Amino acid sequence: MTDTLPRTVTRTWTCVLFDLDGTLTDSASGITASLASTFETLGLPVPSPAQLVEYVGPPLLESLRDLAGMTEEEARNALAVYRASYHEHGAFDSAVFPGIRGVLQRLRDAGIPLAVATSKPEAQAARILEHFDLAKYFDVVAGATEDESRSAKADVVAEAIRRLTEQGVDLAQTVMVGDRSFDVEGAAENGLPTILVEWGYGSPAEAAGAIAVVHSTDQLSSLLLG
Repeated sequence: MTDTLPRTVTRTWTCVLFDLDGTLTDSASGITASLASTFETLGLPVPSPAQLVEYVGPPLLESLRDLAGMTEEEARNALAVYRASYHEHGAFDSAVFPGIRGVLQRLRDAGIPLAVATSKPEAQAARILEHFDLAKYFDVVAGATEDESRSAKADVVAEAIRRLTEQGVDLAQTVMVGDRSFDVEGAAENGLPTILVEWGYGSPAEAAGAIAVVHSTDQLSSLLLG
């Protein structure tokens, strides 16, 4: 990425949506540990650490089908086992990425409305944000429903936009901040551009379609606030 950013990136944003896992919080250890426990509980071979990280970000039900080759029924059973483990042991086995609080505070000080759009179950996401004292920064927290009827990133982003619209938020210049291709694609389906962060769990190839890739929270803050 060059030092001179495209004019379309340095525009004045009126609203910012954030992904949670890999963008605001370094949550892979808690997620992968709960996944490993799930596979063990079900008597299945435990994927390698690198393979487990691939589950971080996309809707988990989808990953259990696509990555683990489970049927719909098997995947839903595994999801229930995972959620019980994660709620008890993994949810708070994470940390806020350094510099994130400062970015959120500067955005709030500038009067820019913020939302979380995550494929994590909404109640769990809200619980984690409260635990790490991040909830106060966000006007909306949108996540997956418990039955996974809303879990695709595009659907979650659409729900966040719907709630922001109800609050009268100016969405004329709205941007998504995430770390995976799922964020880029889900935002694009709703007509939103995405800034990708390098500190998350995506690969360089996942940056295709993003309007910018940032390697530090200072750089992110500059793009969002000018």
